[in-house]
Amino acid sequence: MKDLSRQILVVLTTLATIVVNILANALPINGLTTAEISNRFQVYFVPAGYVFSIWGLIYLGLLAYTIFQALPAQRANGRLRATGWWVVLANLANGVWIFLWHYERFVLTLAAMFLLLAALIVVYLRLGTGKTAASAVETWAVRLPFSVYLGWITVATIANVSAVLDYLQWNQWGISDGTWMIGILVIVVALTVTMSFRHKDVAYAAVVLWALAGIGVKFPHQGVVTAAIWQACGLIALSWIVILLARTRHYWIGGE
Repeated sequence: MKDLSRQILVVLTTLATIVVNILANALPINGLTTAEISNRFQVYFVPAGYVFSIWGLIYLGLLAYTIFQALPAQRANGRLRATGWWVVLANLANGVWIFLWHYERFVLTLAAMFLLLAALIVVYLRLGTGKTAASAVETWAVRLPFSVYLGWITVATIANVSAVLDYLQWNQWGISDGTWMIGILVIVVALTVTMSFRHKDVAYAAVVLWALAGIGVKFPHQGVVTAAIWQACGLIALSWIVILLARTRHYWIGGE
């Protein structure tokens, strides 16, 4: 009964999350789209508008996961048991964030965003991506969607923090915007490369690369900052290629 309740709540909260995110811009909620609010903040760590189309891929992945985990045959799946309630929490945090953002409770959005990030990290780690074997179906329907989702929310968390600090008019300890952005890029590259190699996860790295390239497109003439953005993209792309080659070699010599 507990497993069935978990499956049902995952379905309900996932559908609710998707509906809320769609309505956020279709209505839009409080008369403002998510992008309109984001564009108010004078920060570098915000990608061009087209980059946010990745939400379509995230929605599709969440739907695939939701259908897969709802199958009777998956009711006793250990990995789904260990992660299902955390997915419910992530869905709730996602929906709360939307309302806080659209009603301009920017400081409170940090609590919702950090909760969402923490829940996704737990899901990711408990799924054992890159650490344990899984069927092809589970890899595509469960692990891949959460690699993409976590990659995007990692980027979104940094953007959210940057926006709130701008809203609070924080002086960044006197550090210039350009230098601050370069510091953020160093952290992002280090985190992404570490995640990629520890979990052999090209999807996570690809999402971060997609976001950073979008920032480069949005700020094409910012001198050192623009150069740093594209250098960061190059480093992540290089790590991505290395992982792909290593995985291909492992496959051809008979690995799983």
